[in-house]
Amino acid sequence: SLENHCRKSCQEQMAEMFTSFLGRRLFIPTESVLNSKLPSPESLRGMVLIKGRRPPGDQAIEDYVYADSSSDEDEAVVGSGGQLLPSTDQLKAARKDYVQLASDLARITLLHGTNFKSWDKSIDSPAYHIHSWSESQVSTILKKKESHHCVVYNKTHLSRVYPGGTRVGSTNYSPVLAWSMGCQLAALNFQTPDAPLRINDGFFRQNGSCGYVLKSRELLDSHFHGEREDLSLTMTIRVISGSCLPKPRGARKGEIIDPYVTVAVYDVLDDEMKEVRKEHKTHFITDNGFSPIWNQEDFKFTVENESVAMLLFTVWDKDVGAQDDFVASAAIPICCIRRGYRSVRLLDANNTRSGPFDFASLLVKIDTEVIV
Repeated sequence: SLENHCRKSCQEQMAEMFTSFLGRRLFIPTESVLNSKLPSPESLRGMVLIKGRRPPGDQAIEDYVYADSSSDEDEAVVGSGGQLLPSTDQLKAARKDYVQLASDLARITLLHGTNFKSWDKSIDSPAYHIHSWSESQVSTILKKKESHHCVVYNKTHLSRVYPGGTRVGSTNYSPVLAWSMGCQLAALNFQTPDAPLRINDGFFRQNGSCGYVLKSRELLDSHFHGEREDLSLTMTIRVISGSCLPKPRGARKGEIIDPYVTVAVYDVLDDEMKEVRKEHKTHFITDNGFSPIWNQEDFKFTVENESVAMLLFTVWDKDVGAQDDFVASAAIPICCIRRGYRSVRLLDANNTRSGPFDFASLLVKIDTEVIV
């Protein structure tokens, strides 16, 4: 995704560098691609796609200019005559400079970022047009009860959701709600290893960790208008024991940990299109990270949107008079859960498993029952 503030001559250099360095890995769209539906992920395996600017319609690239705003996150508005103009908010803070688009850069750009005007115009727009929404704009869509329009749009187009500008600490929003609306790109702050990032990592461990997860039928098939395939279910989880739990951050020295486990489900209520999070936690075990045994509480959850709901196990070190320390975690898609006694492999804060975390695990018992 290009945040392009360069003059035309620099854009030409950019295009030359992309073409030279990426070579055959760079996907260069043809007219037939632009005039049809988007290529499948299978046909794009190993390819690099560029999101930026393309002239709307039949407008010549040489006549195309766009507003050079302060951020790529605020998409420009297409004015009369096809010229891109800044939005009202951008006029208040952004520079009013306009930049001509280099034809070499436009030629290798597939995805054209556009501003939302109406659902009818968005759905009827060319398939290579893409919307970028902040998390607050997603909330606005939900408040207006327009999530079904977003689902329809995402059956033929790509959309991207990104963290709000108020997250000055680079924290993350939960991507579960964006997934439930069919949004393909949920951008997160990867520099912050918090719970939403762990959920994202766990979700994409599906399908062999290839980076693609097939959406459910009602989110994918443009001809499908039936009932949701997901069935609500109840899930009962008992955390029995832990094994080889390391110290926080994998430290070699320090006090023996006092571990406890939180079990949380992130789900979306279909009737309200509202994200919900329900959490339970075990009691803590004093001075035992090697083989703590809990095996007391049964935690019950109701899951409505199985295709996107996530289960998050998190091990913490209980501290008296201070904030509890994160030890390890594991995020598992509800649709991948199997019943019975299961060993849950734990990961560190960066979602890796090495060194002190090689053998860290939890033993849990899981029961599920479909709600008819």
